[in-house]
Amino acid sequence: MAIPPLPPSRDLARYFEARGELAKPWNLHLLRLAKLQESREEMDPQEYFERLQQAHADLMRLGEFWKGREAEVFAGRYTPPTLLEPLPGSPDDR
Repeated sequence: MAIPPLPPSRDLARYFEARGELAKPWNLHLLRLAKLQESREEMDPQEYFERLQQAHADLMRLGEFWKGREAEVFAGRYTPPTLLEPLPGSPDDR
C-alpha cells in the first residue's frame, strides 16, 4: 500500500493556519517534508538525502511528544485544557 503524496506546501500551510495549528512541531515537520518533496527534482540526490536525514533527526529529537496527546496528534481532535492559564503579565498572572 503506497503512502499518498503530501499536498503542496502552500495548501498545507494555509490549512494549518486556518486551524490555528501552524506552530505545532509535528505540523512544522510535515510542512518541511512537503517543501523538501517539492524541491527534490531541483536538488542533487546526495543533498536531498542529507536534508531528509536532517529532517528525520529533528523529528526524532521531539521524542515522545505525543504521549498523553494521542487524540490531538493522531486523530486531529483537540481538547482544550480544563485549567486555563492567564496571559503572562495580566493582572491574574501568578
